[in-house]
Amino acid sequence: MHERALMADVMQQIERVAAVERAVRVTRVDVRFGPLSHFTPDHFAEHFVDAARGTIAEGAEIVAVLDADIGDAHARDVILESVEVEV
Repeated sequence: MHERALMADVMQQIERVAAVERAVRVTRVDVRFGPLSHFTPDHFAEHFVDAARGTIAEGAEIVAVLDADIGDAHARDVILESVEVEV
């Protein structure tokens, strides 16, 4: 359930960026997640493919970086670093 909520939040952020930019397609998504977020880059990519299916972000390249500092204030978070779009 935790992963589903994190993915829903990431997708809402991506869709907001795409709307502001008047994008026709999201081409790349850069995310960073903490070591306590329950994601690895591959695991995140699997969830992203499912969450993005049928949206403006379907087929976007995913660049995911896993932080190692469990003491970081964002150790449980998934942080959307950037979104590249096609207008």
